[in-house]
Amino acid sequence: MVKPTRADNLVNLQLLITRTNSKLEHFDKSSQKPVWNVTVSHFRADLRCDLAFNKDKYLGPEILTGIYMPLRCGGNHTDIRALVRSGVFIRVPQDQQVGTESGYEAKMLPSATTRESRKLWENAVFAKSFRWSPVKLLVPLFLLGAVISFYIKGSSSGGGDLNSKFGPSKKKKNRKSGKDRQSEFELTEGSQMLLGFNNTLNCPADGRKIGKLFVSNKEIAKGSNGTVVFEGSYEGRPVAIKRLVRSHHEVAFKEIQNLIASDQHSNIIRWYGVEYDRDFVYLSLERCACSLDDLIRTFLNIPITKVLGNRESVEALAAYEIKLDSLEGFMEGNNLWKVGGHPSPLMLKLMRDIVFGLAHLHELGIVHRDLKPQNVLISKGTTLSAKLSDMGISKRLTGDMSSLGHFATGRQTRAVDMFSLGCILFYSITGCKHPFGDDLERDVNIVNNKVDLFLVEHVPEASGLIYHLLNPNPDLRPSATEVLLHPMFWNPEMRLSFLRDASDRVELENREADSEILKAMESTAPVAIGGNWNEKLEPIFITNIGRYRRYKYDSIRDLLRVIRNKLNHHRELPSEIQELVGTVPEGFDEYFSVRFPKLLIEVYRVISVHCKEEELFRKYFKCNNI
Repeated sequence: MVKPTRADNLVNLQLLITRTNSKLEHFDKSSQKPVWNVTVSHFRADLRCDLAFNKDKYLGPEILTGIYMPLRCGGNHTDIRALVRSGVFIRVPQDQQVGTESGYEAKMLPSATTRESRKLWENAVFAKSFRWSPVKLLVPLFLLGAVISFYIKGSSSGGGDLNSKFGPSKKKKNRKSGKDRQSEFELTEGSQMLLGFNNTLNCPADGRKIGKLFVSNKEIAKGSNGTVVFEGSYEGRPVAIKRLVRSHHEVAFKEIQNLIASDQHSNIIRWYGVEYDRDFVYLSLERCACSLDDLIRTFLNIPITKVLGNRESVEALAAYEIKLDSLEGFMEGNNLWKVGGHPSPLMLKLMRDIVFGLAHLHELGIVHRDLKPQNVLISKGTTLSAKLSDMGISKRLTGDMSSLGHFATGRQTRAVDMFSLGCILFYSITGCKHPFGDDLERDVNIVNNKVDLFLVEHVPEASGLIYHLLNPNPDLRPSATEVLLHPMFWNPEMRLSFLRDASDRVELENREADSEILKAMESTAPVAIGGNWNEKLEPIFITNIGRYRRYKYDSIRDLLRVIRNKLNHHRELPSEIQELVGTVPEGFDEYFSVRFPKLLIEVYRVISVHCKEEELFRKYFKCNNI
């Protein structure tokens, strides 16, 4: 029932099945002869494995090996009858069927090469066609016995791994080489779980082999409860190996469950497999260059003593040097911030990656609950990308629940992740600062909602978004999808498109008709343009626009008209004006956003109140645009 790594590393796991027969007989009162009788067989079963591998009070270990028995480890026998609807799953190839004398025919399970095979335990294949009776229960048990018998024969006749393809002829088998015989028994990725103890093979002094893993002595990071991350490899693939103390195996189970459900997303860390020994559980994860925290601190050249604090040690120094080496040369020519403190396109991409990953988790009903810069990993490819990691304390929501219970607070819902996201965005823009102050005063300030967003006020889109994310009322915080649609993450082309559409919309309004939209728009002028807008534009530009019509220099509508007209006729502008406003869209957007940094967000607020549902603006507020 466990995939061995080689013939001499076979793990035997006993399955104890107990049957109790209960017989009820009815006798004739006068003759004392039996009139009728009923016999009921009651089955109980247990896996003979360590109690530590039981998942919780009701469930045993999760086994992704081709056979899934929903049984517990230990001596308290599990009542199979209550678990029949969960199914007793046996993997068979798609071109074969399993039959019995009674004519029962097992349904086909997904091919071992598909993603569905990784979620075998979720598919109640037998539940739909299996109704409870003691006789029918014997069917999967007989099948299980046949599989175990096949497994023992395969092990004794030449070794290898448990096969997902039953039934090749002996003639064909004899023609196969030893290597082919071994590959014949291969299972799919992620096909073994915590069921016993693999033999640990001694390897060179710089590391050791544990099953399919090679764990080096190079420490990458440390976590809570004795968790350590090492460099290593899994079946030859470079990975990060997360070693957890075996007594915290439930954390490993939870992380694996949620990674299986979510790790096909480009902004979620990949999981490749798991191994274990008598003391630890080893998760093999996608190896990244560093964390977001490392990236920012390295770019700012913060002294290592401030980075490590009282954790400074030979191991910590070595781990930090590894991270620095992985980033060497990559940051040349790349900036995290533009002149003036605005996040660069690269930093905006990394922040958007975080939101994308979070939106994916929330769509699957997963609440991360431990979002922080140290748990955002940076992958180095043609460009940098951010990936969410450390799912050990995450929670799954059931059905359409928005929280983890009937009386859940904000700390138990998706909103807790949104609060953490606000802190991460603030941290990324300000370079390691926290919106609630320094370490010593932070917790008290959070309780008292004493937040200071002064350091992000120069980025108006970010300031407003973070303010809403940190709202003390969790119900008022935006969702991850809404954050993705926020103007903070718009590219220059989308920013200009929105301003042009807003100009078209307000042009329809009559000044004399006391238009609500126009009144709301113009009321923001003191903030959006800060006085007469002509004073912030070059004389040559003002002269050029004055040739065609007269403008009110204190009107937002007139400023939007100028932006729209110059954008629509950019190619027709004199060369000196084209050079002044820059190329479309990047240069043109920067020319106006530098001079009127709050124009976009103020116009956005008015449109979101008055025109959000209009067809013209739907693409800026609906998720189908992502």
